[in-house]
Amino acid sequence: MTEKPKALLVYGGWEGHSPRESADIMVPALEEAGFDVTTEQSLEAYADTDYLQQHAVIVQNWTMGEILPDELRGLITAVRSGVGLAGWHGGIVDSFRMATDYVHMIGGAFAAHPHDLVDYTVRVSAAGSAHPIMEGIEDFDVHSEQYWVLTDPLCQVLATTEIPVREGDPWEASVEAPVVWTRQWGKGRIFVNTVGHTLGDLVLPQVQEVIVRGVRWAART
Repeated sequence: MTEKPKALLVYGGWEGHSPRESADIMVPALEEAGFDVTTEQSLEAYADTDYLQQHAVIVQNWTMGEILPDELRGLITAVRSGVGLAGWHGGIVDSFRMATDYVHMIGGAFAAHPHDLVDYTVRVSAAGSAHPIMEGIEDFDVHSEQYWVLTDPLCQVLATTEIPVREGDPWEASVEAPVVWTRQWGKGRIFVNTVGHTLGDLVLPQVQEVIVRGVRWAART
């Protein structure tokens, strides 16, 4: 019998993103996808690199907060050695704002969600349509926070969204913001999906499917 790939889901941080409740949604989805999922409610697990390397992928759901130097060092070491890292919304792209080495590794940082909760379209990019994470998924609509993120050219952007300029906005034109991207860091694969502000987002079929596929891709399964 083939051993199931191990996923470590670490959750906590700002309660506004319902870390426990969102973990309760995603753990069964990942188990159904074939993962053996362990959960941790403390960043202390990151300080134990040997423990992290027992997993194929780390699924992070930790918005804001602070990470200690030994925890950050352990996480970066694990990813560079080949452990995948995946997550959604603020749980991965708005974590540890002062930890610049973390932001460097992720390849992007939350900047704002203009206009609060809005209807918007997630558009699959040309690269995304040929990628196993987005293959067969068509553009879809959500009602949620629309993240304006700052990213770098090493991110492979698989989906985007257009943030419009409205009367009174200080920017001069609409912005095409990344929504889904992947990244290689050392031997590790990184997956980011900026959708997921509400629990309702995570039960949307397209959103949940993209997250599950992203975790599988990061885990190389």
